[in-house]
Amino acid sequence: MTTVTVVRKGAQVAIAADSLVTFGDTRLAHGYEINEKVFRVGESWFGMAGTTAHFPVLRKALGGLGADELKLDSRDAVFETFLKLHPKLKEQFFLNVKEEESDPYESSQFTVLIANATGIYGVYSYREVFEFDRFWAIGSGRSFALGAMYTAFDKAKTAREVAELGVRAGCEFDKNSAAPIKLHTLKLKG
Repeated sequence: MTTVTVVRKGAQVAIAADSLVTFGDTRLAHGYEINEKVFRVGESWFGMAGTTAHFPVLRKALGGLGADELKLDSRDAVFETFLKLHPKLKEQFFLNVKEEESDPYESSQFTVLIANATGIYGVYSYREVFEFDRFWAIGSGRSFALGAMYTAFDKAKTAREVAELGVRAGCEFDKNSAAPIKLHTLKLKG
């Protein structure tokens, strides 16, 4: 899986991720494949956890949205964007929306963190959207990352420092996360 973190501190937001790809018991470390778990679309950075098939699909699908459809400046705007994206994922990219028969909604099958000048957001498989005040993490290394970021948040000077520390903890203790770390920062509006 992975470790992806987002942090909001002071006038800065940061997003970071490890670089390891796994196929069952096989590890494809950095240097064997260029794996970008964090990618930019417009003025936002996205980090994902889940199957590697999601990465090119989400990059392409988001990049194909018009300026009137790709709005990520609030929790509601993120929800609306992913609501518009879901039918495109099914029709153009053949997304399998079934998880469990008892699911209340069709699943988008991915977990995404977003960082931009308006804040940090998380989108989960049923298009649940969260806006985080301080930090969050996803992937198999998330527990390690959350603990490290919780401990460091008040002492750290920047969002960058906290985000990197979270991914480093994931890389240290999660068997499915490994360096190098990719990290991006943005300045918050107002």
